[in-house]
Amino acid sequence: MTDLVDVDLYSPDTYVESPPHAAFERLRAEDPVHWQPMPDGTGYWAVLRHADVTNVARHPKVFSAELGGVVLEDLEPESLAMMRDMLLAMDPPRHLDHRRNVAPRFTPAVIGDLERRIRAMCRAIFDRVDDGATVDFVHDVCAQLPSQVVGELVGIPREDWPRIHAWSEQNSGGQDPDIAASSGDDAMSATIEMAMYAIELAGRRRAEPADDLMSYMLTCEVDGHTMSDIEFGSFFVQLVTAGNDTTRTMLSSGLLALLQHPEQLAALRADPTLIPPAVEEILRWANPLHYFRRTASEAVELGGRSIAPGEKLAMVYTSANRDEAVFADPHRFDITRDPNPHLSFGTGEHFCLGVHLARMEGRVFFEELLARYATIELVGRPLRQRSNLNNALKALPVTLSA
Repeated sequence: MTDLVDVDLYSPDTYVESPPHAAFERLRAEDPVHWQPMPDGTGYWAVLRHADVTNVARHPKVFSAELGGVVLEDLEPESLAMMRDMLLAMDPPRHLDHRRNVAPRFTPAVIGDLERRIRAMCRAIFDRVDDGATVDFVHDVCAQLPSQVVGELVGIPREDWPRIHAWSEQNSGGQDPDIAASSGDDAMSATIEMAMYAIELAGRRRAEPADDLMSYMLTCEVDGHTMSDIEFGSFFVQLVTAGNDTTRTMLSSGLLALLQHPEQLAALRADPTLIPPAVEEILRWANPLHYFRRTASEAVELGGRSIAPGEKLAMVYTSANRDEAVFADPHRFDITRDPNPHLSFGTGEHFCLGVHLARMEGRVFFEELLARYATIELVGRPLRQRSNLNNALKALPVTLSA
């Protein structure tokens, strides 16, 4: 393992050029639950195999999302309390109680009714791009779709969509100096501003309900009472940030993967029915999030390691999705891969609530993109976000020609 001592899995700099797939591969074979020190003097167990990540995800009482939150940094008490009101950081039974309220708005049937509207949004986005124009595909194209979908679904006034998108990017981009510089103050400022905005908007929506997810959420009860303003603010931040960032990343990283594998892009053009499995392979190959944290609530053995109560673990999806014990030829990008049990939507109790919406957005977007543009060319160097959490592009210069 001596040649891997210098591979710092925590450092955001490690992920700037690409994820450290060679290091992950070696560690899966020799040290699959790997202790990684952090600059603050703490550390965490990087859980790298598909089976171990699945084990952690499916035992939320042992591996808690709520004890320490879902990011590796130990948050201040106020910030941790705010995170604990987000669905992704709730443990059972509280998680299920809150999820049960909103799940009916994310069923396949309900999401299926949105397809026509999502397709119209995609076409309108492409209509605004001049034929033969060079664009930053991340922000000029991909970011527009989830902002509009989430805005309409939740019930955010159209004039506020740009502000919501900016806050969402700042919430998750604090490790990248280019993104952090635009957020102004400390790393939590965008989160707090978005939560305060949500609380103010909720007050208006309580007075004048509408047919949207926000009005629905505000009437739902848990333990005999509706959400408080603070609870709703935190819930809103997670819902809107996740809906914006991960979808933008899926779409932009997906196009880059196809451009880097022209034979796969050609196969997709020849047979558009391959788009749904292509979306799944994009999610495996370029999962939008590198990890989520858990905290051990008791002493436990995992992957041959003894985990002490209170110790942090990272479920490293970027490694698990390339596990050779699960995926044949795991470093090959293959849009026909079947089966494809990737973990990009999680598994167990915290399986992504928006899975059907994300899959539809991906399918419809690539159907419309490939139908509209006969030629898509990469005309500059893609830039990746400096982050150990977000496996995202921040720039993708392409030319789109009909």
